[in-house]
Amino acid sequence: MSAKKLERRDAIRNRVRKKISGTAERPRLSVFRSNKQIYAQVIDDHTGSTICAYSSTHKEMEGKKVNKVEQAKMVGLGIAKAASGAGVATVVFDRGGYLYHGRVKSLAEAAREGGLKF
Repeated sequence: MSAKKLERRDAIRNRVRKKISGTAERPRLSVFRSNKQIYAQVIDDHTGSTICAYSSTHKEMEGKKVNKVEQAKMVGLGIAKAASGAGVATVVFDRGGYLYHGRVKSLAEAAREGGLKF
């Protein structure tokens, strides 16, 4: 990725992070998207701890031949299931400087379908 794209994403990410923060009652659902994988974490920023995480490299995802948008949907459902298992019902969505489009959007919609509220 070019340096300009990385700088732009970092600027957007920092601007978003100034406004939102995860608490114990309403943690932050953070998304990281690489060229091949997608990762999601539910984070409590007050304690600095990750409550749960799910990614496309998870064991349940191995061997499935799907495109990246479908992969993001599966990660969204997985993080919703993991969060509800940890007792989290509502989150604040942190798109991580990425546009709310494509894989990020499908992950968010699948997480909503899985029961998370944001």
